[in-house]
Amino acid sequence: MSESRMGPERVREVVLHESPADHGGDIGRRSLLATGLSLLAAGVALFLVWQTVSSLLIVFAGVLFAALLDAAARALAPVLPLGRVCRLTLVLLLLGALSGLGLVWGAGKLPEQTRLLLKVMDAQVDILQAHLLSYGVDLLGPEWGRDFAQWLFADQGRFLSHAQFLLGGASSLLTSVLVILFLGILFAFDPTSYRESLVVLVRQSYRARTRAVLDEMGNVMRLWFVGQLIRIILMTLCVWLALYLIGLPGPFVLGLQAGLSNFIPYLGPIVAAIPIALVAMPLGASLLIWAVVVYTIIQSIEGYVIGPLIQRQAVETPPAWTLVAIVLLGALFGVMGIALAMPLVAIGRVAIIRFYVEDYLGDGLEPAANNRE
Repeated sequence: MSESRMGPERVREVVLHESPADHGGDIGRRSLLATGLSLLAAGVALFLVWQTVSSLLIVFAGVLFAALLDAAARALAPVLPLGRVCRLTLVLLLLGALSGLGLVWGAGKLPEQTRLLLKVMDAQVDILQAHLLSYGVDLLGPEWGRDFAQWLFADQGRFLSHAQFLLGGASSLLTSVLVILFLGILFAFDPTSYRESLVVLVRQSYRARTRAVLDEMGNVMRLWFVGQLIRIILMTLCVWLALYLIGLPGPFVLGLQAGLSNFIPYLGPIVAAIPIALVAMPLGASLLIWAVVVYTIIQSIEGYVIGPLIQRQAVETPPAWTLVAIVLLGALFGVMGIALAMPLVAIGRVAIIRFYVEDYLGDGLEPAANNRE
C-alpha cells in the first residue's frame, strides 16, 4: 500500500522538479522554430509580391475604379431614392453612354488633330536639333531622322518588329483596361463581402478596428479619385479655352494632355508643357511666350490653389514624400507605379498611422498636432 501511495508522489515530484527545464527547452525550441517559419513565410510572401507586383497594381487600379463608382452611387443617393444596386447600374449606364459619345465625337476629330500636332512637333524637334548641332551638342544622337515614321520603319524588318511591339503593347493595354473595369464593377457591387474576406484574416478581438481602418482607406480613395477627376476636367477645359483664344492649333488635344498630366503630380504638368511649346514655336516668339505664360498661370493656380483645396480632405502627405514615392515606384514598376503612387501613399499613410503609430506605439498624435499649430 505504501509503495502504491508513493507512486503518485513520485510522479508529482518528477513533474514539479524535473520537467520544467525540459518543458522550458521545448518551449524555446518551438518559439525558435515558429520565429524561423514566420521569417520564411514573410520572405516567401515578399518574393511573391515582388514577382506579381504588376498584377497587384492592376488589382489596386480596379479597387480605385470601384471607389469611383461607389462615390458616384453615394452622390446619387439624396437625389434618387433607389437601392444601391440600382444606383450603381444607372452610374454604369451613364458612364457607358458618355464614353460612347466621346468615342464617336473624337473618332472624327482627334486623329487628324493628333497627326497634325505630331508633324509640327517633329519639325520643331528637328529645328531644335539643328540649332544644338551648330553648337556641337548632339542631343538626340546620330541616328535621329527628320521623320518619326521614317526613323521607326526604315526597313521591312524594323517595320515588322515595331508592328509586333505595337500590337503586343496594344493587346496588353486593352487586357489591363478590361481587367480593371471588371474588377471595379465586381468590387463596387459587393464591397462589404470583399472587405470582410480581409477582416476575417485577423484576430477576432481586432476585427472591428481593422474594419474601421479599411473603411477609412476606402473613403480616402473615393475622395482622392473624385478630386483627381475634378482637377483633370478643370485643367482640360481651362487650357483648351486659353489655347483656343490665343490661336494655337489643336487646342483640345493639347488641353486634354495637359489635364491628364495632373494624374501624375509635380512631374506631369512639366512634361505637358513641352508639346504646347513645340506647337507654338513655328507661330512666332510672341505666341510662344503667350502660350507658355498662359499655361504656367493656369497650372500655378491649379497646383497651388485649386488642387490643395480639393485634395485637402483626402491626402495630407507632405509633397516631398509624395515626390519620393513617385520617383521610387516609377523606377521600380514603370508607368503604373507613377500613376498609382499618390493613392498608394495616401492609403499607406492611413495604415501606418492607425496600425503602427496609434495601436502599436500608443501615440494618438494629438500633441504633435497641437505643436504644429
